[in-house]
Amino acid sequence: MVESSGERVGRRLLFERVSFLTDLCGDLTRQLVAARWDEDSLDVLAAGVDGQGESLPSKGWMALRRLSWAKAATPAEGVYVSDRVRRAAEEYAARTLRLTVHRRTLVAAILATWPADPRRRSEAEWTALRAVLPAGVSGAEIRNRTRQANAYMREHGRLPVGLCELEGPPEVAAQVLLAAMDRQQVTLQRVDGTTARLRVKLPLCAAPASGREWAWHVLDLRLPGTVGPDAVLHTPTLRPTRAGRIAVDLPHTRPAPATNASGHRVAVGFDWGVNTLLTGIVGRLSGQGPGRRVVTDGRPLIFDATTVSAKLHRLRSHREHLAAKRDHYQQLANGLGAPHRAWGELLDRAAVLEVEHERVCARIRHLNQALAWSAARWAVDQTTALGATVIYLEDLATLQARGRRRGNARLSGQVRGTLAEAIRHLAAKAGIAVVTVPARGTSARCPACLAPLGHHPAPDRLDERGWTWAHCARCGLSMDRDHAAARRIAARGLLAQTHTVTERATGTRTIRTTVEGTVRSVRRPKKTTRRLRRARQASTAPARPRGPKTTPGKSRPTPGRPANTPRRRAPHAAGQQAPAPAEAVKTSRRMPEARTVPATTPTRVVKRPAGHDTQTPALPGPVPGHGVPAPPRPEPPPAGRARLSRGTCRRRTRAAERTGFHHLHATEVHTLTPRFGPPGDRRPRRARKA
Repeated sequence: MVESSGERVGRRLLFERVSFLTDLCGDLTRQLVAARWDEDSLDVLAAGVDGQGESLPSKGWMALRRLSWAKAATPAEGVYVSDRVRRAAEEYAARTLRLTVHRRTLVAAILATWPADPRRRSEAEWTALRAVLPAGVSGAEIRNRTRQANAYMREHGRLPVGLCELEGPPEVAAQVLLAAMDRQQVTLQRVDGTTARLRVKLPLCAAPASGREWAWHVLDLRLPGTVGPDAVLHTPTLRPTRAGRIAVDLPHTRPAPATNASGHRVAVGFDWGVNTLLTGIVGRLSGQGPGRRVVTDGRPLIFDATTVSAKLHRLRSHREHLAAKRDHYQQLANGLGAPHRAWGELLDRAAVLEVEHERVCARIRHLNQALAWSAARWAVDQTTALGATVIYLEDLATLQARGRRRGNARLSGQVRGTLAEAIRHLAAKAGIAVVTVPARGTSARCPACLAPLGHHPAPDRLDERGWTWAHCARCGLSMDRDHAAARRIAARGLLAQTHTVTERATGTRTIRTTVEGTVRSVRRPKKTTRRLRRARQASTAPARPRGPKTTPGKSRPTPGRPANTPRRRAPHAAGQQAPAPAEAVKTSRRMPEARTVPATTPTRVVKRPAGHDTQTPALPGPVPGHGVPAPPRPEPPPAGRARLSRGTCRRRTRAAERTGFHHLHATEVHTLTPRFGPPGDRRPRRARKA
């Protein structure tokens, strides 16, 4: 609503006024970025000092004004824009230019160490490139920038001088950074646990001529469940979406327990996979000094996203097909020209394909986001239940798919970066440290003896080369490839935790020193035996009355079943010789003396005691199953629970409620016994017998 007049503003009118503010800020930001898109300006910004030799402030709009760069952006003639709106535009431009400085450093390192074959670097070329790259650069960034420079070289016959020649100024997104404004333009306060009130001054038209054409608007924001009552709210960012709504990016902070970089005894190591998105094990550091070792209980933790991965692969293929058809229609239209009568029809087809392409892209993006956060919650829940204090992951900067395998397309399409950030976010709330370890060689060596591993398709096909199964010819270890790699990851983290490095800018922790060590499997305490269980029941049972046990109405003891039961003989007619007596057959004690006879209905239809009825004809139509809805069930829902959906092919399982996906398989979250978990410092051992 408008604060001065009390007029209620609808969604369409609010979207229009926020779009006015977005356009005003976007025009100023584009002017600033385009005016300083050169190597000299980026050198000044990278130096971090102004003309007097003083350090530039951390706030972007203040840094641009210190360098006198803000004068390059002016609004259109006759348009009134306050100084607070200019701050938002200058802050966005400064963030864009500072990000460009990081990209320029990456491009300069790649151009300085340009390989002989851009498609495949040698080991020495990778070492030289890593030496000049800044910390935290992923392999995907290196490959993308290498391909971009290689395409420029094929087109122009030479390498570019720098980033500004390689590409033009970046596009500016439609958003308003309200954090750069003060109370004269925006305020934010919390009303209750689920509502926050945002006051922002918006323009009433696209080109306001004076301050009278700006008005305060009050927006009530409904906070999601992830924003707890102890969270501190910060000034948000407004973004008009394509659906005609206003998205509010509301940052918030909450206190989190501090985590240690070293000193861990129990850890969980996770390995990235293709279909099995995460495979983990729990490891414990046993002993001290040179004789310390890593032990595990051998139970794998598996997050199998095969069905979701296949769905994403199909969506990506469909997206590429739509993009190819759209580009084909656009090329045909450009070749014909405007006077041709088929020109408009081809452009209309390209527009339809563009809309469908955006819809498929949104579907892929949402599915990736849901899958990443689902796997992150599962990983943190497993770590908490096992009593571990640290999670070890493979370093994405050193992880790269090699060869021309068919699974490389799915490997490159996975959202490992989003999943790693989600694990860090949720683990910080739970007080669990997340550390990355070097990924090179985790699947090449045996975790038990460090000998070279052989990779095979299956455990019964060890004479063939494959990908899934790992077998060691020296010690005989045979297990899943990802399971073996997870053991090596946990061992590298626990044995080299004193070499953990924490980055100041991002707070991420990584281990760049590789310390190899074997992993031994130990047996967890066995379940209680029958003798111990009966002894416990006898000790806790109530006292029995003294004297012989008597049952009212029973005059004799129950006779014992004979050990040998003779086989029944068929009756023979008079005059026929009786058959020879059959040998006694010893039957099982669990087998009944006589089989039950199926009951017969008045219509002479035999009812089987178990299984399907073979006499009654089957109902027409498909059988309920995967993808076919089941008929409604008349039984009432269980007491104390909400009514479950009856339109699906089966009831929702625990895995679906836990992960959010109905057809996703994940290891159940079980706590270990105290003899393996964190209490105490003793080694795992078998359960003592009474």
